[in-house]
Amino acid sequence: MNKRLLFGMLLSGLLMTVQGVSAMTWQELSAEEQKVLKPFEQNWESLPVERQEHLRKGAQRWQGMTPEQRQQARQRLKQWNELSSAERQELRQRFQQFRALPEQERRALQERFAWYKNLPAEQRDALREKWQNMTPEQREQFRQRQQRRLTPQQRRHSQQPYRRR
Repeated sequence: MNKRLLFGMLLSGLLMTVQGVSAMTWQELSAEEQKVLKPFEQNWESLPVERQEHLRKGAQRWQGMTPEQRQQARQRLKQWNELSSAERQELRQRFQQFRALPEQERRALQERFAWYKNLPAEQRDALREKWQNMTPEQREQFRQRQQRRLTPQQRRHSQQPYRRR
């Protein structure tokens, strides 16, 4: 028998065995997991193993949340569902671009966002309004001033076309 064919058969058999072992039936889920994952009960068995595992991890995170955190998660999901498919796609792309940044730049952005979120609501509103009232030229001038503060490496990454105007 051809070695490639034999190797392929062994590999596919191994993958099927691994998937079979990893797949969980609905009854194997804990009562808490079943409660959270109730919308998936009817087609649980037909979901790919990776999807089942992703959903189980999400259910575990949900169980560890406080009531306030759960309310915030519901609100974010509602906002996500209200977005158009184009808006969702843009957000996914921006997230991927964020993930592609070096760790130091991601951390700096997270710190700036945390700073912004910790401002009193009135100050956040004032900053947002100031930005929205800027002309495209003023926004570009602002970006250029910010660029001068960056290192050469940070500048290269910030040139990526994900800016929202």
